[in-house]
Formats: sequence, structure tokens, C-alpha cells
Amino acid sequence: MSTVAELPRWDLDPLFPGLESEKFQQAWAELERQLGELKALYDQHQIGARPARPTDREVFETLIERINAFGETLTPLLNYLIMRVDTDSSDTASQAKLSELELRFVEFQKLNPRFVAWLAGLEPSAVGAGEYSILLEEAKVLARHQMSEAEEALAAELSLSGSRGWVKLHSNLTSQIMVRLADKELPMPAVRNLANSPDASLRQAAYEAELAAWKAHEIPLAAALNGYKGEVSTLNRKRGWEDDIAPSLVENRITRETLEAMQAAMVASFPEWRRYFAAKARALGKTRLEWWDLSAPVGKGGRSWSWEEGRRFILEHLAGFSPADAELAQRAYAERWIDAPPRRGKVGGAYCASVGGGVSRILTNWEDSFDAVSTMAHELGHAYHNHCLRGVPYLLRSEPMTLAETASIMNETVVVEAALAALPESEGLVVLEASLQGAAQVIVDIHSRFLFERSVFAQRRTRELSPEEFCELMVQAQDATYGEGLASRHPYMWAVKGHYYGSNFYNYPYAFGQLFGLALYRRYQQEGPAFVARYDDLLASVGKFPAGELAARFGFDLETEAFWQGGIALLVERINRFEALIQKATS
Repeated sequence: MSTVAELPRWDLDPLFPGLESEKFQQAWAELERQLGELKALYDQHQIGARPARPTDREVFETLIERINAFGETLTPLLNYLIMRVDTDSSDTASQAKLSELELRFVEFQKLNPRFVAWLAGLEPSAVGAGEYSILLEEAKVLARHQMSEAEEALAAELSLSGSRGWVKLHSNLTSQIMVRLADKELPMPAVRNLANSPDASLRQAAYEAELAAWKAHEIPLAAALNGYKGEVSTLNRKRGWEDDIAPSLVENRITRETLEAMQAAMVASFPEWRRYFAAKARALGKTRLEWWDLSAPVGKGGRSWSWEEGRRFILEHLAGFSPADAELAQRAYAERWIDAPPRRGKVGGAYCASVGGGVSRILTNWEDSFDAVSTMAHELGHAYHNHCLRGVPYLLRSEPMTLAETASIMNETVVVEAALAALPESEGLVVLEASLQGAAQVIVDIHSRFLFERSVFAQRRTRELSPEEFCELMVQAQDATYGEGLASRHPYMWAVKGHYYGSNFYNYPYAFGQLFGLALYRRYQQEGPAFVARYDDLLASVGKFPAGELAARFGFDLETEAFWQGGIALLVERINRFEALIQKATS
């Protein structure tokens, strides 16, 4: 068993020893200098205020160089402050400094409409755009959906007290929530982790306590969601987008046909997932699953996975896939890139943040289960992706969310498949079920989140919604996806998921990443070690090409439902295997 004291906390000193350190102060001063030079450069060359000229090739090269340099300075500063706040929301000094940095970032963002308008008037061959050609191509689309320069600048400034303020409210409030459970006060992440408990009564009690805590904070959380989505919807209309989904498709570099094909395959698979839910219910001695049973462990071979056991297992099996991937993971453990223990003031969930130079930091909320091992493998995949992007310039390193999950899903699949192959049947059942838990979240729950967000945007165009209405929309979305597979719902998932507040339609990219990653894993099974070099090249190229073009390198057609059914087929194989094992155990 792992104790909180044994779990590692990340070391941020190699980035900056502190807010008052000379290194931090120098980086801050450099950022301000670069920002000032960028503004002067835009004015000097009238970026966005005049048509293209024969001399624009030199201007293009200079601008690209300066923006890339600014981004390299910004990345570690911004993520350093975010990470300090995310592990201690009471750190007022970091909160204040982050607010200052956001002001600088807004000044940078205010230049973007001018940059986009100027890029839209350039031809890639005329300026020798090369690998930056995608920026010019996308600018031609984005320029058609820009407000005036003054309006875009005002929107960027107001975002600090608008959308970003609502995001900060959600993050700060939810990280501070303490939940009363059995005469104890526990942080929300710790209570949510109890969903993994083998004790059914404890799971139910935790679920009920969690819902009570969300209800107690529903008014400010509803205000935050109304504020964020209201601002986004207003700007989408002003910019002339056909609907609120359209800008996310451009950001994710996919077509609407791709989204529809993927979602059709997902919806068609729901009866398979209900078979899984029914089999799990039988394993737990129930006729139907409750919401609090979704993450319940199954099988008598289940055991705790300590931090050290998880570390060894991940490193061993990543090495069998890619020595470079395993080496990067070893470095993450050795150099204390990871913050693992849940605690008050720390945000829930898990993420990986790039801090520049191919180096990352990983936040997780560890508990001793294979699910936590799988989550660590997932986040280490993000770290490996950052490593593969280390030589890519800032402007081409920004991967769309659809492709951002590629390496994480690959890592997770490698580790899960290794566990299924290596562990005895009793333990393998536990791992198999844990993998299906996660996949059900990505296919079934993710689609409920998409349906919910689509409904919120549709209704938010006319008025604000009450907490009760948010809950009703969430239950309706869960009814449409879980159906008879579950006997209960979680009406406050809109409060749980921070993705609703900091981004838009950050749900379907998870399904894309899962199914695209599984397709790549199957190709790896076919090609063996020869696949890895092509895979690494794919990871390094995610900011340079549309998703469909990258997929075509492997012979994949993303606009066909058949492609997505291929990834789902692997998951159905797991469901069949799970159902057979449960039948054997309960007959």
C-alpha cells in the first residue's frame, strides 16, 4: 500500500526556484521585452492593415522567428504558475502572478487577429512557408470568422474578467470543496476516488455525499458555466460560425464528416456497452448497475497496486514497445516530474504539462489500483509526445486536441494489453474490467458530455440556465447513452468536469484519441518494431498537418464509419471476453 507520505510531489525548482528567484525574474523581463518587440514589429510592417507585398517573405520569416521565441519563453512561465496554483489554490502569490501573466498573454492574443488577417492574404509559395503552410491555409478560414480588429482586441481584454474569471472560479472553488463523509472531512478528489472501493455501501455513501457537496455549491458553479458558455456562444455568433461546434472542428483539424462518422460508430456500439454493464452487475450480485458501481472493482483476484509496483510495471512494458518511450518515463520518475498525492487545495483528475525543451510535469491523484497505473501510463504518453515535439518550433507544436491523445492512448493500451497477457486469470479479470471501465467512459460517457454541451449551447443562446436545468440536461444526456444499462444517474457531472469551463467540446476528442490510438496499436501489432519510427514521426508532425492527412499515412480514412468500427471492434472483443469470464465465475 502507498501512503501519502511515500507518494512523490513534483520538483518545480529546475524550472524556477521561486517567484522571487533571479531566474524567474529574468524570464519575466525577457517575456516583456519580446512582447514589446513583437508589437513594434507588427506596427512597423502594418501587419493586418495592408495587403500582401513582394517583400513579405522576409517579414514572414522574421515574424515566425519572433513568435516562436516568445512562445518558448511563455511556456515554462505560464505552466509553472498554473502548476503552483493547481497544487495549492490558496497560494495567493502565485494566483496574483498568474493573473499578471494572463494580462501579458492577452496583449499577445490581441495581435492574433492582425496576424490571421495578414496570413490569409499570403500564398505559401510566395513566402516560402514550407511546413508553416498549414497556418496560412487555416488563416484563410479563420479570417472569414473574425470580428473587426477593435472588437477582437476588446474580446481578448474582457476575457480576463469574463471567461477566464469563470474558469478560475470553477477551479478554485472545486479544489477547496471538503466533503462530509462518516464524520470526516475529505477533499473532493479523495471522495471521488472512493468510487473504486470494493465496499458497495462505502461507494454509495461517497456518491451521495459527493452529490450533496455539489448541490451545496451549485449556484456559483452554475453561474460560472452560464458565464463561460454565454460568452463563447455570443462570440461564435458575432464571428459568423454556423453553430457552436464548427469552431471546434477547425481547432481539432477534422471535418464534420469525420465527427459524424465517429459518433455514428459510437452510438451503434451502445448495445455492446450495455452488455458489459449487465455482466458487471451480475459480477457484483446485482440486477442492474448503479452509478456508484461504474468504477467498482470486479473479481476476487483484485489487489492493491502500490506506487512502486505500478512504476516497475509501466517501465518494463513500455520498454517492450519503445525503448525511447520507457527511457523518457524513467526520467520522469527519477527527476520528480510527478505530483501524486491527493490533498486539499489540489485540483482533481490528472494531466501532463509541457514546460519546454521536451520536458514535462504530471499531476495525478494516486490511489492504489490498476486504474491509477493505467492513468499514469496515459499521462506518461503525453510526456513522451512532448519529448517527440522537443525539436518542433512553438507555432507547430500546438497539437489539436484530437491528436493530443494519440501517445497517451498508445501507452495506456500497451500497459493494459501487457497486464491482460501476463497476469493470472483472476487478476486479468480485474485489469480487463478496469480497461472496460475507462473505455466506457470514453465511448459512452463522453458522448453524454457531448450531448449535454450541445444542449447547453442551444439553450444558452436564449437565456441563462438554473442549476436544476443543468442537472436535467445532464440526466437527459445520460439517459440517451447509458439507457437501461444503469439504474441511476449523476446529475452534477457538469460541475465535476472542468473541461466544460476551460474549453469547448473537449469531449469528442477523447473518443477520437481512443479509437485512433487503438487503430495505431493494431497497426503496431501487424508491423512490430518497424512501426515505432513512423509513430514517432507522426507524434512530431501533429501540429503540421490536418488529422485526416496524418491518418492517411497509415491508410486510414477518418470519414468512414468503418474506420471507427475497427477501433470499437477491439473493445467489443474485450467485452466478449469479460462477459465469458463473468459467466464462468457466476455459473
